[in-house]
Amino acid sequence: MTDTPALRRLLDLPGIDDLELKALMKPRLADPDELYDFPEIAEAIDEAARAAFGLTPDEAAAVPLPTDWDPIERLDPADRAEAFAAEGWDVLDARRKPLRMLGWWTLPLALAMRGVAGALPFHAEPDRPVTDWGSNLKAEATRFRKR
Repeated sequence: MTDTPALRRLLDLPGIDDLELKALMKPRLADPDELYDFPEIAEAIDEAARAAFGLTPDEAAAVPLPTDWDPIERLDPADRAEAFAAEGWDVLDARRKPLRMLGWWTLPLALAMRGVAGALPFHAEPDRPVTDWGSNLKAEATRFRKR
């Protein structure tokens, strides 16, 4: 039986959950065409992306893509969520729907996780269960002495 590692949640990165909540309250925030009305949100998006991935969405758009790049940023949100899940990232909300602001995070996350530009935030490996190897040795020694 193999244990599949838990997916890293995009919402757990600093600032992203706050922006997602704001987009829930005001859906226009997730629309790139409407962002000019909300300069403070544009600044918050840039700060969150830089903190999480080392580059802003605009900087990510300016990065020359490799020739073998598969355009994850052009997929519909449900397909993006599946593609990110295959790479170890959970980009869904509590209701298991793609994040409202996923369009802002798709390219910076994809570039960082594929090593093209930016960087992924540090993520500690999960603790491994401690095996009780001492009791196994004791049982083996007892069996050995009985022989």
